[in-house]
Amino acid sequence: MFVAAAAAIGGFLFGYDSAVINGAVVGIQRHFHVGPVEIGFVVAIALLGSAAGAWFAGRIADRWGRTRTMQLTAALFAVSSIGQMLPTAVWDLALWRLLAGIAIGMASVIGPAYIAEVAPAAYRGRLGSFQQLAIVLGIAVSQLVNYGIARWAGGEVNNPLGGLQAWQWMLGACLVPALAYLAFALIIPESPRFLIMIGRGERARAVLREVEGAHADLDRRLAEIERVLRAERLPRLSDLRGALLGLLPIVWVGIVLSVFQQFVGINVIFYYSSVLWQSVGVTQAGSLLISFSSSIINIIGTFIAIALVDRIGRRPLLLAGSAGMAVSLAVASWAFSYAQEVAGRVTLAGVPGAAALVAAHVFVLFFALSWGVVVWVLLGEMFPNRIRAAALSVAAAAQWLANWLVTVTFPALSDWNLALTYLGYAAFAVLSLVFVSFFVRETKGRALEEMG
Repeated sequence: MFVAAAAAIGGFLFGYDSAVINGAVVGIQRHFHVGPVEIGFVVAIALLGSAAGAWFAGRIADRWGRTRTMQLTAALFAVSSIGQMLPTAVWDLALWRLLAGIAIGMASVIGPAYIAEVAPAAYRGRLGSFQQLAIVLGIAVSQLVNYGIARWAGGEVNNPLGGLQAWQWMLGACLVPALAYLAFALIIPESPRFLIMIGRGERARAVLREVEGAHADLDRRLAEIERVLRAERLPRLSDLRGALLGLLPIVWVGIVLSVFQQFVGINVIFYYSSVLWQSVGVTQAGSLLISFSSSIINIIGTFIAIALVDRIGRRPLLLAGSAGMAVSLAVASWAFSYAQEVAGRVTLAGVPGAAALVAAHVFVLFFALSWGVVVWVLLGEMFPNRIRAAALSVAAAAQWLANWLVTVTFPALSDWNLALTYLGYAAFAVLSLVFVSFFVRETKGRALEEMG
């Protein structure tokens, strides 16, 4: 569906802008002469911005509309891309990355919400998966562009290229998809639920006819949406209050799902994999190529999820993914325990080296075919209509805070003990399996108005 694919371009930017820093990390360190603490701050500060963007996106979307919020998001992406490309100091780069993070957080909320509201119930899981597919495509393209720019610059990201260093072109290349997102956001229709909310019923009917087909019972759908909206008002954070530690139980389920999605360490692969593989003896060009291969595996897993999410449901995919991630992370932990320093250079050769590479790719595959897709689908559909936008903002903000915590701690934890760090991620994968088993309800095939 065109409107879902167009909305998911925000997911592409989300993935691209999140992962593009992977190829630029070494270049930033050398250019600004900063250590692991400073570079960890520069990488992770975008995630704090993402948490802020996710926090406010729902309320902005409920006041301005879904498509106008997308347009604002695209503009922030474009401006921040230019700023990251031309920083005057490391603190200047950090500020532009903070702004980019705000845009990423907004995209992480508005994309799933919009797709959930325009998609027919029978296909909502598949169409909602477009968001995650766009994210992984953005990650893959960013790694491919990074690799191409590095090769164009002679294999080193600090080499000059067109008056700038290669890593600066890596960060600035995000301007192209940002402008594409803005163009699509200007032409896709507004959400029918928002149109009804502001009193534009005939336009809502036209959008529903476009997305659900002329054979659909449009009168029934409009009446159903109007009935739900009459019983609602604009959701506020106070609406999320409940007896369970101050929040409604369903909000806690969304928060914990978001946290587990990050605490398995997936974004270590996409933010630090070039540094990670270099730390165990892989060359800079080789590490960028491995990062790209991980992104291809990510895409394959996402297509598997898209094919299965509406057939077998959300819970089975989550359970299978948790089990697969736990095993592969445990194998990676075992393999990294054999890393050795020889003549001042860390190496991971033989069986452990091969096992680490395979385990990393298997981990990405199981994440992509389960938690990568399903969590975003669930966050777009699991909450009752009266609190959806606010609850999705809180859950997405929690996800970005968890992402920030993993990202900012990984450099220090990996320097301390890389094997134990990965064993910790494996433990969270096991806990995620237990959580899904007891607390996550199936939502396959249910209309949004049925969520309660």
